[in-house]
Amino acid sequence: MFTTNPFAELSASIPPNVMQTYILVMIFLVVAGTLFDIIHKGSAAYFFKNWRSSRENAKKKVGAGQKMSIAVQTAVVDVLASGEFCNAKRRISHLLGMYGFIAYVAATIMMVFCYPTSDVATPALWPALWCIGALMICVGGYWFWFFIRVDVAAEGHAPSPFRLVQADLFILSLLASATFGLIWAYLQFRGFGTWSTVFLGLYLIATTVLFAGIPWSKFSHMFFKPAAAFEKRVSKADGSANNLPTLTRDDPEQQKRHSMELLEDAPMDMGLGIKREAPRHY
Repeated sequence: MFTTNPFAELSASIPPNVMQTYILVMIFLVVAGTLFDIIHKGSAAYFFKNWRSSRENAKKKVGAGQKMSIAVQTAVVDVLASGEFCNAKRRISHLLGMYGFIAYVAATIMMVFCYPTSDVATPALWPALWCIGALMICVGGYWFWFFIRVDVAAEGHAPSPFRLVQADLFILSLLASATFGLIWAYLQFRGFGTWSTVFLGLYLIATTVLFAGIPWSKFSHMFFKPAAAFEKRVSKADGSANNLPTLTRDDPEQQKRHSMELLEDAPMDMGLGIKREAPRHY
């Protein structure tokens, strides 16, 4: 199974051009869904408005070399290492899902477009990468869903992994796609014709929901996060700080504010606060 191209075997019943057309349609849905999401939610307009506002309030100029350095830091820390997650378990589960998804999609495209039939030998790398990518999605995704997901009890709901909200569409459809894909590939490899057809149908439905449901899921966030992380780092470098206050409570100017009167004589160390409890939320 780890060395067999499941799509090449499938070409005996479904023409390769049909599979290739399906993938092109999914790519179109990603582009169209992301654009719709940007326009409908006004994400891009808000981002550029905030960017212009931050530049107007900049205390110093950030040169091209420094911006390049910030871009590299953003790519390495915020994108490749998912540095925005403080919880180590949450970060690991996210990295498993992210790199698994990349491997899963890349291997699918390579096998369907470059090695669509059994007449063309498929290098063992691609089927192995497809299976490993799907397994990484499952490990990271199910770990997140059953053990790391939001503490719904803290929101006044029963602590059940079966309570669903719209934001769960992405993770659930991704898990369904990877899970049904692995089961289908295994059943097809073992020669269970009827059952492999059933799970092929489930695999296609889950994958279609994954890519067609972008306007209602968190899929498009993966395109916004790098830009937002870069803008945040630039705002810190130029002193605008995303238009947020930069004075701390021990600063004399901050202590003169009316809202600080009650805290004027309070100690700087006021205990653990929200850090008293280990984070169990998103």
